[in-house]
Amino acid sequence: QVQVVESGGGSVQPGESLRLSCAASGSTLNFYTIGWFRQAPGKEREVFGCIRINDGRSYVSYSVKGRFAVSKDNAKATVYLLMNSLKVEDTAIYYCAAAPYGTCPMNTKLIRSWGQGTQVTVSS
Repeated sequence: QVQVVESGGGSVQPGESLRLSCAASGSTLNFYTIGWFRQAPGKEREVFGCIRINDGRSYVSYSVKGRFAVSKDNAKATVYLLMNSLKVEDTAIYYCAAAPYGTCPMNTKLIRSWGQGTQVTVSS
């Protein structure tokens, strides 16, 4: 079973960019979908992006489309979340999760492992 670990969070100003990484280990990623989630203070966790490892199909929700992009590096077993033009409302804990034979957009019921989360803070 795949385990995932996020990294790359931090504090930035509005309009800046960050790239988060989701490093996978423990099993081959070939048949997994990796999803990106975030949870802002006082709000429910929301899924907003994903990528299917076998064919690279990716998806981001309307709320972040045009600013966020999901990509992968199979050789490094890592999925990336590039976040541009960050806004204060993007402040949240960001998580990645792995689902074997998952779809993208992601079916959260198929998730088998979660990362511990990485904090992203956007403030002036």
